[in-house]
Amino acid sequence: MPSASKIPFTPPMECLPVGKIPEGDPWVYELKLDGYRVQAIRDGAGVRLLSRRGKDLTKKYLFVSRDLLSAIKVGTVLDGELVAFDNEGKLSFNALQNAASGTHVVFFAFDVLVDEGKDVKALPLRERKHLLESILKPCDRVQLSAQFGGELSRFLEGVKQVGGEGVVAKRLDSRYEPGRRSGSWSKMRINIGQEFVIGGFTPGSNGVDALVVGYYDVRKLIYAARIRAGLVPASRRELYEKLKPLVVQTCPFVNLPEATPGRWGQGLTSAKMKECFWVKPKLVANFEFLEWTDSNHVRHIKFVGLRSDKDPLTVIRE
Repeated sequence: MPSASKIPFTPPMECLPVGKIPEGDPWVYELKLDGYRVQAIRDGAGVRLLSRRGKDLTKKYLFVSRDLLSAIKVGTVLDGELVAFDNEGKLSFNALQNAASGTHVVFFAFDVLVDEGKDVKALPLRERKHLLESILKPCDRVQLSAQFGGELSRFLEGVKQVGGEGVVAKRLDSRYEPGRRSGSWSKMRINIGQEFVIGGFTPGSNGVDALVVGYYDVRKLIYAARIRAGLVPASRRELYEKLKPLVVQTCPFVNLPEATPGRWGQGLTSAKMKECFWVKPKLVANFEFLEWTDSNHVRHIKFVGLRSDKDPLTVIRE
C-alpha cells in the first residue's frame, strides 16, 4: 500500500461487554473513555477523522485534524477515542457533542492499524502498542492513551477515584479484528449506564414529553424504559425535530405490550401504549440509571445525549 495513496476506512474492532473483567498475564487495561470512537487517517489526501461508522468528522474537529499533521506521518492509521473536557477539566460527552472552537477536544490514540503504508493489523497488540509509542508525537490535542498492566483491583480503584466510566481489557497477543467483537477486547462499566435505541416517544409541550427506549437481542428490539429525567426544553425540541420524520404506525418493540406496569411503574401496558408515537429505531442516545430490575427494565434513568456514531443494531444490554 503506497503511503501517498488514499487509505480506506477500516471497521473498528469492538469490545465485548462483560460482567467480570478478565485477569492474568495476557491482559492489559485501559480507561473506558466517554467520547466518540474515531479512526485517524493521514495519507496523500491529508488527514481524516472518521467515526466508527465511517462518517467524516474532520471539519467538525478541525483543531484535532490540524494537530494530527504534526503528530503522525503520511501513511498512518490510528484507532482511538475523541473526547472533550468541560470548563472544570472533566470529561464531558455533552461538550463533545456541542463542541465549538473554544472546546478542548483531544484524540487519545490506543492502536495503530497502518504504519508507513504497511498494514500492521496482524501483529499482536503488544507489538502494535510499542509501534504506536514510537511513531506518535503527542501534542495538545493528540495524546497516547495510557495502559495499565498491573493488578486489576488497583486499576479499578483508581478508575473509581477519578469517576471513570469503566474499564477496557485487551489481550496483548491479539491481532486487530476489523468489525468483530471476539472477546479479545472486553469492557465493563463501573458507573451504571449505557446506550439505548429510541423506538418511540410521548408528546409534550416542547414536542417530546418522554422517550421510549430499548436494546437489541438477536436483532429484536426489546423495550427497557421510558425517560423524562435529563430532558430540558431545548433537548426536547431537538429530539422532536429528529424524531418527527421517523414516525411510523407500528410499535418496533417485540416485547410490548406488557401485562402490568410492574413494581416500579416502568412496564408499558396496552393502555399506556395508546399515548405513544412510534418511530423507526434509527437514533441512539446515552443514558445513566440506578439499576436493572428483575423484569428487565431500568430504574431512575436519565437522558445524557444523542450518539450519532453508533449503529442501532449494535446496541445490546451491557
